[in-house]
Amino acid sequence: MEPIEIGIWVTGAMLVLVIFGMRVAFATALAGLVGLIWIFWAKKGYDPSQFGWALTVATKTAGQVPHSKISSQALSLIPTFILIGYLAYYAGLTKALFEAAKRWVGWLPGGLAVSTVFATAGFAAVSGASVATSAVFARIAIPEMLEQGYDKRFAAGVVAAGGTLASLIPPSAILVIYAIIVEQDVGKLLLAGFIPGMFSAVIYAALIVGMALVFKNFGPPVGGYTWRERLVSLPPAMPIFLVVLLIILFIYNPFGGDAWGTPTEGGALGAFVVLCMAFWNGMRWPQLKSALLESAKLSVMIFTIIWGVLIYVRFLGFADLPGAFSDWITSLDQSPMLTLICILLAYAILGMFMDAIGMLLLTLPVVYPAVMALNGGEYVSAADSTFGMSGTMCAVWFGILVVKMAELCLITPPIGLNCFVVAGVRPEVTVQDVFKGASPFFVADALTIAGLIAFPGIVLWLPSLIAG
Repeated sequence: MEPIEIGIWVTGAMLVLVIFGMRVAFATALAGLVGLIWIFWAKKGYDPSQFGWALTVATKTAGQVPHSKISSQALSLIPTFILIGYLAYYAGLTKALFEAAKRWVGWLPGGLAVSTVFATAGFAAVSGASVATSAVFARIAIPEMLEQGYDKRFAAGVVAAGGTLASLIPPSAILVIYAIIVEQDVGKLLLAGFIPGMFSAVIYAALIVGMALVFKNFGPPVGGYTWRERLVSLPPAMPIFLVVLLIILFIYNPFGGDAWGTPTEGGALGAFVVLCMAFWNGMRWPQLKSALLESAKLSVMIFTIIWGVLIYVRFLGFADLPGAFSDWITSLDQSPMLTLICILLAYAILGMFMDAIGMLLLTLPVVYPAVMALNGGEYVSAADSTFGMSGTMCAVWFGILVVKMAELCLITPPIGLNCFVVAGVRPEVTVQDVFKGASPFFVADALTIAGLIAFPGIVLWLPSLIAG
């Protein structure tokens, strides 16, 4: 049996394991190990006496992956950004952010829900984890919306959907993972996510306002705040924006010359500044312990998925599936843009059964080379490309598109992790309630994706400023 055939059979078996409930990390690690054993044994003609040799070589090959890949300095960025988010919560900065958003935009139809969206966007700028964002605002925003008479399903859905904004708005853990997988500049990817993330937040807010105007008593506005009360609410929320500004200045150095530090160092600096703010605001050991434990749990979950999938990716390299898929994609008799849209739709379907990080880690080694081939190659110039952008900019553009599609996984049944987190934090809502409440935001996400495809400049303008 040829390596490509082995790759197809093992991949099919792995997908069956995932669909039947096995965790992505373990399903992919097992599939990768079995696939490596199969390929090495096949090279020996399935000689029974050589099975031990194949088992030894495959085990050593798989065993080298976790340390060699996870020890990457770029990945150390992930726990620092997650820690920033949890420290900001325990320092009381998130509550101040929500209060400021409520006073400034609460007068709109569906005002509290709109406030939640913009507050989650602000919090996403200091937290790279969607799950953490949803968990934090489930504690803060849902009680206030329920008190104002909001439907509990919609209130929970707003928080779950708002949490997905952390996937795009820097610092984003999933964008860091994408950059490492496709070997692109982390700084450009993080910068590219800012405008699309805010664009997505505006689309969410417009959807809420529209629904509140159409349906009576859907989302009563919150009024009565004077201009003085609005201005007073800004200083307590400003530290979050100061931390974001500090990280951006540290990484990108807009004054010219080399950057002052790496994204990892910028994340560590941001975590230290937020820690100082937390102590200034009265945080004690129990709160610090909780922040550290929550950050560690989420980081371990992410890293476990990474090392499991990377074993499978190593197997894919031996099976040569990425090259075969790329050749097949480029041979299709249809426009490259239609092919790209079909790939994005496939992500939406796959996201019903897999979490976002696992899905990207699993598919990008195969899909990314194909998309680059559609554009004319990884090193093609903008003038000679299919999509009108260079290979580097196409990698950035596709990264934002695919991460936005991955956001759907967080609110799509049956896996939707954000929905499970919100239901776990708020006992008054069930997982089914959260899924129903989040369903209108599928329309908003579809509009956002359409806008990013039709107008690539939304994605590429900021990273183009540091191109070169």
